[in-house]
Parts: sequence; structure tokens; C-alpha cells
Amino acid sequence: MFDSLRVPVIAAPMAGGPSTPELVAAMGRAGAFGYLAGGYLTAASLAEQIATVRRLSDAAFGVNLFVPGIRSIVDLSGYVERVGREAERYGTQAGEPRWDDDGYSAKLDLLVESRVPVVSFTFGVPSDSDVDRLHEVGTTVVVTVTSPEEAREATEVGADALCVQGFEAGGHRSVFHDDPDDPCGGPLYGLLAGLRLCSAVTDLPLVAAGGIVRGADVAAVLTAGAVAAQLGTAFLRADEAGTNAVQRKALDDGGRPTAVTRAFSGRPARGLVNRFLREHTDHAPAAYPQLHRLTKPVRAASGQAGDPEAMSLWAGQTYSLAGGGAADEIVHTLWDEAREALRRATRRFE
Repeated sequence: MFDSLRVPVIAAPMAGGPSTPELVAAMGRAGAFGYLAGGYLTAASLAEQIATVRRLSDAAFGVNLFVPGIRSIVDLSGYVERVGREAERYGTQAGEPRWDDDGYSAKLDLLVESRVPVVSFTFGVPSDSDVDRLHEVGTTVVVTVTSPEEAREATEVGADALCVQGFEAGGHRSVFHDDPDDPCGGPLYGLLAGLRLCSAVTDLPLVAAGGIVRGADVAAVLTAGAVAAQLGTAFLRADEAGTNAVQRKALDDGGRPTAVTRAFSGRPARGLVNRFLREHTDHAPAAYPQLHRLTKPVRAASGQAGDPEAMSLWAGQTYSLAGGGAADEIVHTLWDEAREALRRATRRFE
């Protein structure tokens, strides 16, 4: 699938707003590839987005789903109290810290019925039967992995390709089993190390993700054996992205470091360091999606107030090097830079 792209660049699925049908369609028209983010959407909303993409472009596209995890039984009362005080600060109320499966079954049924070309999974592997259903309608199945152990598991379930996520990536780490005793949820592998280790345990095509914002980065991962580069942060400031205006400004300003935290959602995720992250990271339990539901009103109120200090400002480590503009222009720049980087490197071997 991805090895046939004219431009081997993929716009990563970014749940919560940044991924839009307009961005996905623009990627397809540019000869690249884009994902809709199915996470947090209802099946009806996702169906509307799929229809919009197909109205705007006839290029192949994908949809990403969150694999439901096991319900955490940790005591949340202390964190509920902390977030309650944050809610008062912003004149709102904390959300209900409930567990749910994000409407997974209904959305999977929709993707099978809609015959979406590519479906990727985050936070785990789909069941054998889910993979079989997608394969029966001609869908390519991709699983996001963070370690060679996860790569083996995804290969065994019948995935067609893997997306290898390095620790540099912005947003949620796609660890299958979030270790509550590890602040990062599990072992950390940089992208190049992850590619090497995963390629040693599987023959599946590998897509590279994590910290890729320039064309030279694309050239590097293609040379390292990836069939395509998946970029999220590089498209956060694209004209077609639905990124919140407050987050766009924080990205533009630069200067903030990034860190991995459970403070906003209960799962480890990388974002720009702000007050909420600093004050609550050490107290946040491993309880997803309960914490996501709990903090959602606070994050929304912070954004509405134009205050970035209580928002989940997801971004990769190299965010300050990314730019903005129309998505097709970003793609063309990345590809021009990648080819020039490869030419420079080739001369070193002459």
C-alpha cells in the first residue's frame, strides 16, 4: 500500500481536532496519504468525515481507531479532587471519570461497511476476527508499535504493516500495556533504534513515526528501511488542520520543552510543558480514558480562555522546527528536501 505512494509521507491521525477531512484530502491530492482520527468521535461523526474525504478526493486514505484497554480499578479520588480545584479556577466543573470503549465496535462496523482502504490501530492489537473482517473487504490493517515485542504480537495477529513509533513522537505513546509503575508506560526506543529492532523480528513493511519534521528526516527513515514516514507535529500548523488556535500560538512561540505525562488522559503522552503538566504529572494515575473524561472540561475551558496552561498541547520533540502553510506545500517541501538530502548523502559514498 504505502510503497506505491508517489510521495511516501503520511499525515498521522491526531485525535481531538487536528486531523480533518480537508487535511486528509489535501494529502491525497499531493500524492501523499492521510489518516482520519477515529478516536473520541462517534460512529455517526466518523461516517460524516469519511463521506467528506471521499467528496473532496478520490485518493486512498485511512482511519485510526483506539483499541479498548482493560478498565483500571485504581482509586481516583485524590486526582478527582485535584482536577476539581482546576475546574473551579476556570469556572467549570470536572468531567465524570468514567471508563468506556470509545464506541469501538460501532466504529469498526462502520469501517468494514465503508470499505475504508486502510485502518490503523493504536493502544493495542485488534482481535483476529476484527482483522479477518477488514481483510474480507480489502482493507489494509496497520498496527502502531513501540517495541519489538509489540511488533511480534502485531505480526501474529495478521497485520499487513506496522507503524513504528519512536519516543520522540508527540501525543499518546502507543504502548499496548501501560505499565503504571513506569512514567512513560514502558521501555523507550528512539525511532531509528525502534526501526532496527522491529525489522529484526518481522518482515512486514514498516512506517516510521516520531520527531520527523523535515525532509532530511524523511530521507533518513526511508534509508533505514521504512516504506514511508508518518508525521503528526509537522502538520499541526497546516492550513487544513483543526488545531486549536491557542495551541497553534504555543507552537509558534516555541521555547517550551516537551515531556511525557499522564496528567491529561491517564495514558503517557508527549506535549509542551505547561503549568498543568508540571503540577499534576507526578500525581496522575494510569487510568485511561477516565482521566481523559475527567480533565476534558478543564482543557476546553482553558482553551476558551486563551490560556495554554491547562491544555494538552501535544507535540513531538522537534516541534519548533516545523512550519505551517497549505498541506500540499508542506508535502512538496518535505519531498524536495528529502531528495536533496539523499543526493548529498550519496555524494559521501562516491
